[in-house]
Amino acid sequence: MKKLIEAFPQNIVDATAIAKTSSFQSPKNDIHHIVICGLGGSGIGAKIVSNWIQDEIQVPVVLSNEYGLPAFVGKNTLVIASSYSGNTEETTMSINEAHAKRCHIIGITSGGNLASFCADNEYDCVIVPGGNPPRSALAFSVVQLLHILAELGFTSPKHLDSMNKSAGVLTNEMEAIQAIGKELAAHLFEKVGVYYAETKYEGVIVRARQQFNENSKYLGWHHTIPEMNHNELVGWSGGDARFAPVFFSTEDLHPRNQKRFEITMAAVEKKCAKVFTLHTKGATLIERSLYLIHIVDWASYYLCDLKGADINDMEIVDYLKEELSKF
Repeated sequence: MKKLIEAFPQNIVDATAIAKTSSFQSPKNDIHHIVICGLGGSGIGAKIVSNWIQDEIQVPVVLSNEYGLPAFVGKNTLVIASSYSGNTEETTMSINEAHAKRCHIIGITSGGNLASFCADNEYDCVIVPGGNPPRSALAFSVVQLLHILAELGFTSPKHLDSMNKSAGVLTNEMEAIQAIGKELAAHLFEKVGVYYAETKYEGVIVRARQQFNENSKYLGWHHTIPEMNHNELVGWSGGDARFAPVFFSTEDLHPRNQKRFEITMAAVEKKCAKVFTLHTKGATLIERSLYLIHIVDWASYYLCDLKGADINDMEIVDYLKEELSKF
C-alpha cells in the first residue's frame, strides 16, 4: 500500500496518457442529465469530480450508489459506469437497467463483467490498469471522468492540465506531505476522527473517511459547512476529548463560510481541547483537492501503523460478498 500511495502522482500521468488515446461516440439523443454509477473506491471519483464541475456543467449530474437508477433515466441520459473490477454487483444491475432504458452508456473499468457488457453491446469503455485495491486507483477514475465529460462537450478540457500540474506538485512536495500526514495520524490516534470542509470539498472529506476506514481500520464521520452549523454544531455541546476534529481549510472559502469556520473551530476546540487544521496548496479547486487527498492517504497509512493494524485486511468485505453469493 505504501508503494501504491507513493505512485499516486505517477498514476495521474499514466491516466492522462490513457485518456489521450480514448475517443467516444456522440450520443444519438440530446443529453439532459448524467448519472454516474459506482461504489466505494470506484465511486468516490464521481463524488469528487461532481464537486469540481458543479459551477460549470449545464446539465444535472446525479450519483448512483445503489442497485437501480432514478426514475427520470431514459434515452436522454448519459450513464457512466465506474467499476474498477468490472464486477461490482450494484453497478452491474444499474448498467443493465440503463441498457434497457436506451441510455447512452460509457464504462470505466479494468475488465470483468463491465468490459464484457460494453464490448457485447458496442458501448465505449475505457480500460485502466487493474490488479490493485480500488481505493488505490482514484487517479484513473477521476482523469477518465474528466476526459469523458470534456470530450462530450459538457466541461472544459483544461481540467486535465490542473491534474497534470498537481502530479508535479505532489512529487515535489512529497516529503512535506508525508510530514503533515504523520502529524494528522498522531492527532487521530486513539480518538474518533471528525472531518469538516466547505461543501465543494465534500468529496475530499468523504474520501478521507473512506481511507481511514479501509487503510487504518478506523471509524469516524464527516460533515460540511455551512450545513453542520444548522444541526451538528449543537451536538458538540456533548463533545469531549474523545473526538479529534479535522478542519480542511482552503483559500477559496466563501467569505461568510470563512467566518463560520473561525467561529465553529473555536466552539469545537473548547469541547475537545484540540482541533487539527489542514491547509492546502494549489491555484485551482482540483489542485487543492488533490493536495489534501494525498495528505490523507499518507495519514491513513501512518495511522494504520500506529494502530498495528493490517492495511490490506478486507476480511469482513470478503465475508459479506461470500454471504451475498449464497442469496
